[in-house]
Amino acid sequence: MSDVKAKGEAHGCIVCGKLYQLYVVHDSRGEYIGSKIMSAGGKEVKGYGRPLVACERHSTEEVKRAADRVYGKPQEDDD
Repeated sequence: MSDVKAKGEAHGCIVCGKLYQLYVVHDSRGEYIGSKIMSAGGKEVKGYGRPLVACERHSTEEVKRAADRVYGKPQEDDD
């Protein structure tokens, strides 16, 4: 297994911009592995190959529309 590095970062909700604190994990090549939302009220947005967060109060459709608008369609997961 490769070395992984985690660091704290602040990211805004993909829909409204509210800030959340995240721990973001990258492998030794710098590729994104995953993240953990440390602030209350946030949820991870998966499938875009980068750390994304959204407020729990936003519907799944709102989050998908906002993420697709900014980053395109989600990547297929290899798992």
